Amino acid sequence: MGYDCNVKKLKKNNFRQSKVRGEVASRVRVPGGRIDAASLAKVVEIAVKYGTGEVNLTNRQGFEIPGIPIEDVEEVNKALQSIIDASGVTQAPNKPGEGYPSSGTRNVVACPGKSLCPFGCYDTKELAAKIDKLIYPNDHHVKIACTGCSNDCAHVRLNDFGIIGQTEPQYNPDRCIGCEQCVKYCSRRSVGALSVVNGKIVRDTDKCIGCGVCVIYCPTRAWTRSKEHYFRVSLLGRTGKKNPRLGVDFLKWADEESILRIIKNTYDYLDAYQDRGAVENKEHIGYIVDRTGFEEFLKYIMRDVHFGPKTEMNGRPYWGGKRYDQTNELRSSMYRFSDRPYDGYSGIPREDQPQKKR
Repeated sequence: MGYDCNVKKLKKNNFRQSKVRGEVASRVRVPGGRIDAASLAKVVEIAVKYGTGEVNLTNRQGFEIPGIPIEDVEEVNKALQSIIDASGVTQAPNKPGEGYPSSGTRNVVACPGKSLCPFGCYDTKELAAKIDKLIYPNDHHVKIACTGCSNDCAHVRLNDFGIIGQTEPQYNPDRCIGCEQCVKYCSRRSVGALSVVNGKIVRDTDKCIGCGVCVIYCPTRAWTRSKEHYFRVSLLGRTGKKNPRLGVDFLKWADEESILRIIKNTYDYLDAYQDRGAVENKEHIGYIVDRTGFEEFLKYIMRDVHFGPKTEMNGRPYWGGKRYDQTNELRSSMYRFSDRPYDGYSGIPREDQPQKKR
């Protein structure tokens, strides 16, 4: 049986083509990974009524409902409306009942943040929702992730934009009892930015990464978080076949407004330089920057950006080259297991290998 359908249109409507003929999977957008219980129940209802009764959790904190017959797509879009409304995802230019208007810009990822985690320096879910409102819908292939602290539970350095929460620890010597708990835990769990001088604690501002470990472990609240929220931003991390690489630090002690402006400006850069002949019209930002040069990228993203006095910027980030080693040189430097006279690392001679005379 043949199916006459517009696959490109289905993908833009946030349906994923299945390897099973005549079926697609609906991808439910969940900014920051936060969904209310009623919407979660609706996901289950759609999966049971139209799909296989299963739901996949995506790596980007969304839901994927597989096994939907193509002829039921319109009905599924109608059923998704309550989820779209509850999540606050922008639906225009689609009308209510027409589902998602785009699949290009990926779901914004966020760890639990300060609403749950004691290490969280800011409300990651709230920032993820702001970013989603700013950039969605859009067809550009962009990945953004927010994490509450330097533990980086959201693995933000694998994204085009990775946002890491920072706090500027505030020290009140009158509340300090000299137990040195903060010094010990800063050394064990962080970078060792604290030391004891004349019985008082001193913070090395050059070394401090703003993780807030001292705040967590101080028993007398001599250390507290700053009222201002600060952020570290990493740029252009990516996975994939050609050249996977971790994001590189671009900003430290940045403010939220500047970060939002930079992200918004990036889409103008993509409009100007994305390769329209790319497969499925998708191209990672990093490849475009490799092609145009970082200075051109910087010119676009810094438009109308005004940093605060504490912000530090890396004007010459380096990702270690445009290509990773594809020569497979490990073949000449490693033994094949079949060539080893012994069974792995156990030291037990293999029966199929001739043994040397002693």
